[in-house]
Amino acid sequence: MKIILVGAGEVGLSVARDLIKDGHDLTVVERDESHAQRVDDELDARVVRGNGARPQVLEEAGLGEEGGVDLLIWATDRDEVNILACWIAKRSGVPQTMARVRSLEFTDTQSWARDLNVDLLISPERSVAREIQELLQVGASFHAATLMQERTGIYGFTLSAESPLLDRPLKDLTAAYKDLRTIIVYVRRGRNGFVPSGDSVLLKGDLCYVATLREDRDLVAGLFTGEASRPLKRVMIVGGGKIGFQVASRLERNFQKIDIRLIDRNREKCEELARELRRTTVLCGDASDTDLLRYEGIEETDGFVCTTASDETNLVLSAVGHSLGARKTIAVVRKQGYLDLQDAFVADALVNPNEALASTILHRIRYPRGTGAVSVIDQIDAEMGEVVLAGGSPAIGRQVMELDIPRGVILALVERGSAVFVPKGSTVLMEGDHILFFSSKDNLQKALAALGAD
Repeated sequence: MKIILVGAGEVGLSVARDLIKDGHDLTVVERDESHAQRVDDELDARVVRGNGARPQVLEEAGLGEEGGVDLLIWATDRDEVNILACWIAKRSGVPQTMARVRSLEFTDTQSWARDLNVDLLISPERSVAREIQELLQVGASFHAATLMQERTGIYGFTLSAESPLLDRPLKDLTAAYKDLRTIIVYVRRGRNGFVPSGDSVLLKGDLCYVATLREDRDLVAGLFTGEASRPLKRVMIVGGGKIGFQVASRLERNFQKIDIRLIDRNREKCEELARELRRTTVLCGDASDTDLLRYEGIEETDGFVCTTASDETNLVLSAVGHSLGARKTIAVVRKQGYLDLQDAFVADALVNPNEALASTILHRIRYPRGTGAVSVIDQIDAEMGEVVLAGGSPAIGRQVMELDIPRGVILALVERGSAVFVPKGSTVLMEGDHILFFSSKDNLQKALAALGAD
């Protein structure tokens, strides 16, 4: 595909790297000289310096040339620039446009994208808030992502010494918990990882990625930790920006009896938040003040979520919250360098807004047909995806064991009508089946081809 990408910040650079790996003809538009030079130095892409909202700059990037541009992506941090550029692109005949938007009003309804003539409006803040809520609800998890319209999810658990799953082949566990609609799709052990088979044995400290129904997640968490799950009663949020606000709003909507406290240093912002949030106690103060945290009950907090604009602040405050007794700490981190070193930090979970955005963009490009929401798990170089078997799929009417699916691919869950189940080798797939699958990136295209979704 011929693609123009406007914006080469952390998000744009991440998307650009993967698009080039996928073999696309990419042109990057960037007005900041340091960002543009970084693309020039690191990537095999054409770079156009200038404001991506200006028609003449887009023309220089290739808009309107004979043969045309297949896709324009706007990933700057300015909503109006992104939306205006999409409008210009559509007027110029570009078939597909995508835009990053931070103002939540633009993504309140799907009609906004249609009215603004944008094929896909993406709000990383909403995605991150959803992920944070899931991490809070499943206290033992270090990774959480919902799939299948939030009926299922993939969770990461560390196998404890008290787990009944310890030192047993997975095929024995399947027999012991046959009613549990759960499957372990990946195991990370030290620096290495593998897709498990029935003969695989789990060891203490293994990082296990598990696909399961959300209604079974507490039971699954107990199997890995050996402890019963606790209800979510108190959450403390640091930072009253878009992510912090979204987290508080989601918790208010989804929990009737929860104590939510949000701390921010900006008085004007606190006054605005107090007007917009109904059941959240908004505190104007410094979250690094340990006396304030103790006074507000940090030691009784189930979740301490740091969402400020500074990665460093979030990481430090997560360590403070942990030392003061918070049951679980979550830090919003945007810089890839910190994410690569996440094992060195005290935070129980790191959440990356840029990763959420880049994942959505890349999967819309890579798998436009037959796939729904997909979660990229960068830490293990693997992907989870959704496929709905449409008429004509070579998988319809065949048993799973008969499919041309390479080793390293797992069909994890199947939704058929109101039922969701873990498919067996003898399971016959049907038209309309909604399949949640797991694959290494190297085998993903083969898996999609076997399911008729390439």
